[in-house]
Formats: sequence, C-alpha cells, structure tokens
Amino acid sequence: MAKDVFTFKQFEVRQDRCAMKVGTDGVLLGAWAEGGGQRVLDVGTGTGLIALMMAQRFPEARVVGIDIDDEACRQAQENVAASPFADRVEIVKRAFSHEGGVFDMIVSNPPFFENSLRNPDSRRALARHADTLDAKALFRGVSRLLTDDGVFCVVVPADRVPRFLAEAAIFGFYLSRKTMVQTVATKPPKRSLLAFVRHRPPSLLCETVQLQQPDGSRSEWYQRLTKDFYL
Repeated sequence: MAKDVFTFKQFEVRQDRCAMKVGTDGVLLGAWAEGGGQRVLDVGTGTGLIALMMAQRFPEARVVGIDIDDEACRQAQENVAASPFADRVEIVKRAFSHEGGVFDMIVSNPPFFENSLRNPDSRRALARHADTLDAKALFRGVSRLLTDDGVFCVVVPADRVPRFLAEAAIFGFYLSRKTMVQTVATKPPKRSLLAFVRHRPPSLLCETVQLQQPDGSRSEWYQRLTKDFYL
C-alpha cells in the first residue's frame, strides 16, 4: 500500500486523496528536466510533486500545475500551501487545451496506458489512461503554449517512444535529449525521459542509465540525480 505522505528534503507530498500516487516516474522527470525560465507548466500535476520540484530547482520561475481531477487539484493546492514555494506555485483545475499564456518550460508525466483494460476505479483510470491526454493532444497543446526557445520534457514508457517521436515530427518539434532508464543493467529500458525543442539542436544527447545496483540499492546515477530531493 502506498504511503499517505512522502517527505522530501524541502517539502512534503500528501497523496491520500489522489488517484495517482507519487512514483518513480514523477521523481525522475522532476529531477531530470532542464530548462526553467520565468514560467513553467506542469500538465497533469496530480499531487503537485513535479510542480514543487520545478519550484525548488528553478527559484526564478513561477510554476502552474493543471489537472482535470477535482480532488487531485485540492490536494495539490494543500501540498503547495504547506511548502516553502507557495508564493510561486499555482494549481488550477483545467484541461490542457484551455490553459492560457505561454511558458518557457512544459513538463508532463502523462497517462500511459492505451488500448488496455480500464481500472474499475474511474478516477484512477482517468489518471492512468491516455484517452484524455495522448501524445497528439500533448503536442497540440505544447505547440500553442511553449515559447520559441522553450523546452518540453516528458516521461513515457519505453515502448511509447516511437509514437511520441512521430507526433513531435508532425508538430515540428525536435528531440534534443533522451535518457533510457533501466531498472537494472540486465533488463531492457522500462521508461524514457525525453526533451523536445522547436529548433533543430546541434546534437542529440542520448544515454542509457540504471536505477538500481545489482544489490537493489540506488545506482550512482539515480543518487546523484535525486540528491536534492530524497532524504
């Protein structure tokens, strides 16, 4: 059973009323994504975890987290209010397509199950399934809301990477950075961290990393990545 409260170095995340709990994907994206700027948007904010991580990492940024789930938004608002970043983070119940303004950075840990059986818990199904926020919908919104020199960062299952690359090309985005994440070195990558920009980058930064050592402890890469967050 998931814990009701996750304690990080600078903030706590309560999640007892959220359909989607704090997980490795969100922590990875929040620690990995690069860009920052004056305005950052977290699409599908859930508990508010990634929005809070963005606020901690980019002290000059104002962060907006959006979600379509009422209870998730209320809990995220409470998590933000109890954090040191309450004056710079706003949580709004809103669909991605209705968000206004432009952002220097957009991040998302989107729903990831497609064409699969739905969870009987309707709120958890909504949070986990891509029906409401698939790759095309994400890039459609990003194409409208990202500044010309901004960056869009997303974490997706490894088998969804080709779909995201195809949609990126359709909407005129270029992959600038890709990190394939294995649980351990002997297993194939389970998830991928992707960064997209509007203009062709001079080079593509690619790496494959592991979360765990053979003994199950955190890898040196994962420890280094998350050292400012995990206790």
